[in-house]
Amino acid sequence: MAAPYSKDDDSVVVIIGSGAGGGTLGNELAQKGIDVVILEAGSRHEYEDFINDEWASFSQLAWTDARTTSGTWRVAKNFPGLPAWIVKAVGGSTTHWAGASLRFQEHEFKTLTTYGKVDGANLLDWPITLQDLAPYYEKAEAKMGVTRTNGLPGLPGNNNFKILEAGAKKLGYKECHTGRMAINSVQRDDRNSCQQTGFCFQGCKWGAKWSTLYTEIPKGEATGKLEVRPDSHVLMIEHDDSGKVTGVVYADKDGNKQRQKARIVAVAGNSIESPRILLNSASNTFKDGLANSSGQVGRNYMRHMTGSVYGVFEKPVHFYRGTTMAGIIQDEAKHDPSRGFVGGYEMETLALGVPFMAAFLDPGAWGREFTTAMDSYANMAGMWLVGEDMPQESNRITLSDTKDKHGMPVANVNFDDHPNDIAMRNHAYKQGMAIYDAVGATRTFPTPPYPSTHNLGTNRMSEKAQDGVVNKHGQTHDIKNLFISDGSQFTTGGAENPTLTIVALAIRQADFIAQEMSAGTI
Repeated sequence: MAAPYSKDDDSVVVIIGSGAGGGTLGNELAQKGIDVVILEAGSRHEYEDFINDEWASFSQLAWTDARTTSGTWRVAKNFPGLPAWIVKAVGGSTTHWAGASLRFQEHEFKTLTTYGKVDGANLLDWPITLQDLAPYYEKAEAKMGVTRTNGLPGLPGNNNFKILEAGAKKLGYKECHTGRMAINSVQRDDRNSCQQTGFCFQGCKWGAKWSTLYTEIPKGEATGKLEVRPDSHVLMIEHDDSGKVTGVVYADKDGNKQRQKARIVAVAGNSIESPRILLNSASNTFKDGLANSSGQVGRNYMRHMTGSVYGVFEKPVHFYRGTTMAGIIQDEAKHDPSRGFVGGYEMETLALGVPFMAAFLDPGAWGREFTTAMDSYANMAGMWLVGEDMPQESNRITLSDTKDKHGMPVANVNFDDHPNDIAMRNHAYKQGMAIYDAVGATRTFPTPPYPSTHNLGTNRMSEKAQDGVVNKHGQTHDIKNLFISDGSQFTTGGAENPTLTIVALAIRQADFIAQEMSAGTI
C-alpha cells in the first residue's frame, strides 16, 4: 500500500468519495501512474465484517447523518430524515447495491430531442451519445464481470424469478431473464462466485458482487499510487485567486480540521453530498458556490420513478432466498408515449427481510391488512419498479439551516413528483399486479416508494455552460481542474440502474484527466 501522501503535496489528484465513481476513477488513475488520495467520509469495513441482518447492517453502513426534506413526495412524509439510503463507508453504495448493470438505451441520451418539450420538465440532451460511451460500457462490463456479457453465464433464477417469468410469459412480455448483474456467476478476478445467500443489500459476504471496496481500491493501492483515507469528512474545496482549486478541507476521525492540497479535485460524493460540498465552498469569487455560474448546482435532482408490487400465493415462495435482483422484465423500458407518459421503466425482482418489509409496507397502517400481509411473508413474491423520472429545476439540493457536528449546513432535499412520474408509476403498478394475478396470486398490493437509492442529476452534463455544471468529460465548465465523477453528472436518469453508466463515465474520465495532465492543460 502507498505510504501516506503529505498534506502539502499539491501534485496529487484528490477524489472525494470511494464508490462506483470515485473508487473506479482512483484505480484507473493509479494504474496510469498518477498519485491519488481518496477522502472517504465513512469507515473501512472489509467484506467479512458485513452483517446479514438488515437493521444491524443499516447501522454499520448507512449514511445516517442528518438531512432535511421538503416537497410533496411521499418520502418527505414517511422518511423525512432519510430521503436517501446511501452508504457511508469505503466502497460507498457499491457495498449495498443489488448489482443490476444495464446500459442506457440510445434515445435516453437524447431525451429532449426524442420526447420534445415536456411541461414542467427541464429536459436536455446529453453532450455524449450511446456510441461515445459504448467502448467504455464494454470496459466496465469486463471489469465488473457483468453476467450475459463477455461470455459470462447468467445467474440461476430463484423462486421469485420463476414467478416473475411465468407471469411475464402470460402477459406476452418477451424480454425477461435473470439480468445483467455485476455478480460473479463463476469464480473470477480472485473472487468467489455467487452462493445464492440473499442479503445482497447488506454487503456480499462472499465478495462475489462487484464493489470498489475489494476490487478497484485494493488494485489501486497495490500500485503504490493510491491512498484511501477513511473517516475524512470533506467540508469544502479551496481555490486560489485565479479560480483554480488548490485543495480540500476535511474533518478527520476526531473532528479536527485537516487540509489536503491538490492539483486536481474530483467530487464523487453522490447527488446529495456532492452539490452540498460545492455550495458550501462559496467564496468572494464564487458567491453562489463552486462551478455554479449557471445556477444549476443542486438542481434537477432525480431519484428514479420507483415503487414495488408484492403478490401472495397459496404455496411458499421463500422469495428472500437467492440473488435479490437477478430477475428483470425490460419490455416496458422503451419509449412509447401511447401509454400516457414519456420514457419507460424496468421491473426487477426484489425481496426484503421481515423488519424492512414491516417498515416499508405502509408505515403506521398496523391494521388487519398489514398483519395478514406479514402473515403471508413466506408465500410472497416481490418486484421493484424503476423508471425514468423527469428532471425539474425545483427538485433540488440546497443548504439547510440545520448544521451537522462539524458546523457544516446539512443538505435539504426538495422533491415533487412530476405528472409523468405519477402516470408511469400507476401504469407500472397495474402491470406488476397483472403479472402476479396471471399466475394465481391470492392477493397483490403495490407499496409506495422507499428512500431513494438512485440519486442522480444535481451537477448535470451539458453542451453549453449555461445549461449545466460539467462538460462531456465531467469537467466543470467554470473550473478546469475540478471534476464531478458520480451520478450527479447525469443529464437525465434513463430507466436503467445507474451504476454501470457511472463506472463507464469514470473510466472515460480517467483517460481524459491523464491526457490533460500530460499535456499540462490542468
